[in-house]
Amino acid sequence: MTPKLLALLGALGLALPATAWAQSSADTDGDGVLTLTEVQAANPEVNAETFVRMDANGDAVLDSEEVAAAQEAGLLPASDG
Repeated sequence: MTPKLLALLGALGLALPATAWAQSSADTDGDGVLTLTEVQAANPEVNAETFVRMDANGDAVLDSEEVAAAQEAGLLPASDG
């Protein structure tokens, strides 16, 4: 395998679980991103300060990349199930 292919497969390996988590029961409105309220409903231990740390672009929601980064950092579980 080429290094580019390995990098792509690695990125997919991180993004797919995050996407699955964001599209799971935690995403109660089905918009593909997670609000603080949705994250706290699934993970009550997450406070507003932690959510802001996870929200890298500051748009007040977590997209799949931010969820993946939060999971990698141990701020969110690998899945909600």
